[in-house]
Order: sequence, then structure tokens, then C-alpha cells
Amino acid sequence: MIRIHELLAAYQEGFFPMSDPSQDGKLYWCQPYKRAIFHLDRYRPSRDVLRLKRKGEFKVTIDLAFEEVIKGCAAPRKSDQETWISSEIVEAYSTLFRLGVAHSVECWYEGELVGGLYGIAMGGAFFGESMFFRRSYASQIAFDHLVLHLQERGYLLLDAQIMNPHLEKLGAVEISHEEYMEQLAHALEKKIVFL
Repeated sequence: MIRIHELLAAYQEGFFPMSDPSQDGKLYWCQPYKRAIFHLDRYRPSRDVLRLKRKGEFKVTIDLAFEEVIKGCAAPRKSDQETWISSEIVEAYSTLFRLGVAHSVECWYEGELVGGLYGIAMGGAFFGESMFFRRSYASQIAFDHLVLHLQERGYLLLDAQIMNPHLEKLGAVEISHEEYMEQLAHALEKKIVFL
């Protein structure tokens, strides 16, 4: 069982949890040597995202369907039959949502949830956990909405944890652990309310 106070303390020390589906969901703490982050002040949405926003096909909300989003993120991808988001993680982050620490961004198409993301907000840092989509570009639209929201609120750090091709396409960069910890300490000094 994940203890909530330990989970929050871990984020402040640069760790985040993952479960290992090959070991019955055993939980372990990650602190990668290279950290993926987004520079909020350098974010530029893709032409496709701008086009879809102009068309207004998607509706985006915040904190309207957290449990649906985290369960969407926990569902195995087409290319992978396993997931690192265990039921223990779903339960812990759902508790954090009820405490006002975890948040979700939802993307809707014709009244149906088609994508979204979730993460944790602490100080001036947002720790992105996972995203999913059931319709092309839905997760990118949700991500764009998140970035604009964080910029508007004055956030300093958007942590994406571990680089992958999708994050790189969205504009993530890798920095060293030492640089990440400096940015994290600075961001945690800020007092920002997410909503």
C-alpha cells in the first residue's frame, strides 16, 4: 500500500513510483539519471493542434473525470499488453485527487471522453504522470490545454519523467538529475493554486 505522505515526500526528492507488471505489480521508486521536462516558456503547439483548436471539435475540461482518465491511462496500449499503472497506483492517485493534489485534463468528442492526462501539482511544479487517447490528437489537445493553464498560473516546471518519442514530439527535453533537482527546489518554493 502506498502511503500518501511518503508519496508526496518522494516527489519532493525527485522520485516517482512505477509498478512492474512482470513482478505482480511490485512497486519501485524511480529517479532517472536524465529527466524529461518541458520548458513552459518555449512551448509551441503543432500546426495540427492549432488547426483542431480552431475547428473546435474537442471540448477540454479539468478535474471533471479524474478516475476515468487514470483508468484510461492504466489500460494497456495496443503495442503492449501490460501497464505500469497498477490498481495500487490508481487508488493512491485517486486519494490525491480527493485531497486536491492530483489533477486531470479531459478531452471530449461529441460527449465522449476520448483522451486526457493526469499528474500532481505541488508548489510551482506539475508532475505529469501519464496520458491516453482514443481519438487521434486527443492527448495532444489535452496537453496543450495543460501547458496553457500552467503558463497562466505561473508554474515553473513541467516534469515529464522519462523521455519517449511521443514526449519528444511534444517538445520535451532531457536535463541532468542535478539540473532537475535545482529546478525542482526552485519550483517547490512557489505557492500556486492549480485551480
